Amino acid sequence: MQRMCTKLHVCGGGGGWELNLTSLGLTADEERVYRYFLRAPRSGLGTAAAELGIHHVPAIAERLKTLGIVDDGLTAVPPAVAVDRLIRRRVEQTSHELNQLSAAWDIVRDLTEEQRSGRPVELVERIEGVENVNRRIREFSSAKEIMNVKSAARSIPRDDEKLLRFRRRLAAGLVSRTLVPEKTLTDPDYLAFAREGNALGDLCRLSTECTRQLLVISRSVAFVQLDPADRTAGALLIRQPGTVALLVDMFEGMWARARELDEPLLAPIERRVLQSLALYDKDEVAARALNISLRKFRAHVADLMDRLGAGNRFQAALLAKERGWL
Repeated sequence: MQRMCTKLHVCGGGGGWELNLTSLGLTADEERVYRYFLRAPRSGLGTAAAELGIHHVPAIAERLKTLGIVDDGLTAVPPAVAVDRLIRRRVEQTSHELNQLSAAWDIVRDLTEEQRSGRPVELVERIEGVENVNRRIREFSSAKEIMNVKSAARSIPRDDEKLLRFRRRLAAGLVSRTLVPEKTLTDPDYLAFAREGNALGDLCRLSTECTRQLLVISRSVAFVQLDPADRTAGALLIRQPGTVALLVDMFEGMWARARELDEPLLAPIERRVLQSLALYDKDEVAARALNISLRKFRAHVADLMDRLGAGNRFQAALLAKERGWL
């Protein structure tokens, strides 16, 4: 049997280009099997194994299905689609590897700190004073993700060097989410400041649950405000994985329940309509209980479902509870 070429020819608009699929994560046998099904769609596994001389074709076919380049009927997807999917997968793998390498620098920092102080780095460390906290936070300036809960809204001058550095990090790919108190709405200057940050990539939502400050960096380090009544007192620096994971889950729950900056507040009648969805099965009964017309009740329900992105009344009630509307 003539040896099969290991290059895949992918046609483009003005010609073609060749790509070795092994560079995208396939083994040589996997590439041969893909090319076989590309050439002979819906051939049986036994036939493919016999013609290719590869006894483990069934296992390879399952792997190609998992990668999305062969379907359940053993038909190979078009080459351009296959290459696109393999490239996307390789990019995701590379991104994960880069994140692991980035995390390795945390180890270097910890080892350096141990060398400097002559003692092990603590999993939970008490830091006194806001200046010392800020200094320690700056040690993580290369982080790629932050989750921030603010207990009070505070605008920063547009020319502040700290703000400018932060916005340069956003432009470089930093993923940032910030929760601020609902009372922020009463401060038009901070609301404008938050909207500006939101547009630049520091996603911001309003929450009724912001009682003390929290900062989670790269899902591996957390700073928690020491004294709920005094943000200048200091913070706990937490590296203990289980505790940090719990704080991440807490933040995600608060984020899901918070509302967007420009999402309108519920009117009293809207809140009552939402409550009625959990109490009454029929619109007619709910409308009578609220002392409004059936048409008005249904108009409120339709508007609330649209704002919540709900497909039905039951889902609307669940989503409203998740957002803290009930």
